[in-house]
Amino acid sequence: MKKTYKIKGMDCPSCASLLELDLEDAGVKAKCSYSKSTVEVEEDGNFVNIKKVVEKSGYSITQ
Repeated sequence: MKKTYKIKGMDCPSCASLLELDLEDAGVKAKCSYSKSTVEVEEDGNFVNIKKVVEKSGYSITQ
């Protein structure tokens, strides 16, 4: 199931790329957009894992 989250704290397109890579390293398929400040993930029901990775990367999920 695809789910989109708003991300706070991205400063540039490189931030989006790094967050995408961090999520993929954690086993979460992700597509991050700096211009929209969003990340779209293939969610397996483990929101806690996604939130941990986002926060560890220096960002936060807002919604």
